[in-house]
Amino acid sequence: MNQKHHIVFFTGAGISQESGIETFRDTNGLWHNNKIEDIASKEGFEKKPQKVLDFYNERRIKVEKVQPNLAHELIASLEDRYKVSVITQNVDDLHERAGSSNVLHLHGELNKCRSSKDASFIYPCTKPIQVGDLAEDASQLRPHIVWFGEEVTEIEKAIEITQTADLFIIIGTSMVVQPAGSLLLSVPVDAQTVYIDTNPDVEEGINLLVLKEKATDGMKQLVEDYLPY
Repeated sequence: MNQKHHIVFFTGAGISQESGIETFRDTNGLWHNNKIEDIASKEGFEKKPQKVLDFYNERRIKVEKVQPNLAHELIASLEDRYKVSVITQNVDDLHERAGSSNVLHLHGELNKCRSSKDASFIYPCTKPIQVGDLAEDASQLRPHIVWFGEEVTEIEKAIEITQTADLFIIIGTSMVVQPAGSLLLSVPVDAQTVYIDTNPDVEEGINLLVLKEKATDGMKQLVEDYLPY
């Protein structure tokens, strides 16, 4: 591979978990103690807005206290040799803080907020959001997060990026969340795919390498053994 080759990473909760960020779906994860419809839906926000705001305010504070791990750093380091794009389901900013310059967040960003009426009014979130904090259209500010039942507006852009991949690397996600899971269908037929996960739900095949490792170990192995300098 050379500088012109395009590596596309698709990352999920597993890569951030190693930095100390709680996942949603695992045992004792964030959904274990919270009903999804209460804190991750428009309806839940309308019923108890401060409860929803407090949930994301707390998550934002926790994310600010953790650091990118080796997997994030190794992904960023590959920009010295390849064109690198990151598509992530994660709402944290660990990829950016590690140095990745081309990151697409499918499900929103925890460090941003937006109007509850017009999704185009987006702002940096530098302090906890409270009921009564308004956007410029006079609507209540809400987390810039894609809740259940809402459109994943960035999926078309993610598909376009995936269609140009020479190497597609999946890290720390089961690929069951749609429409993100359907990105595999957009990988070019002649591209190599690598799947790094502790519990992969696929087996190796043509153009598919499975590394049954956590994100940091899998990325270290990938860089040392499979990506030439």
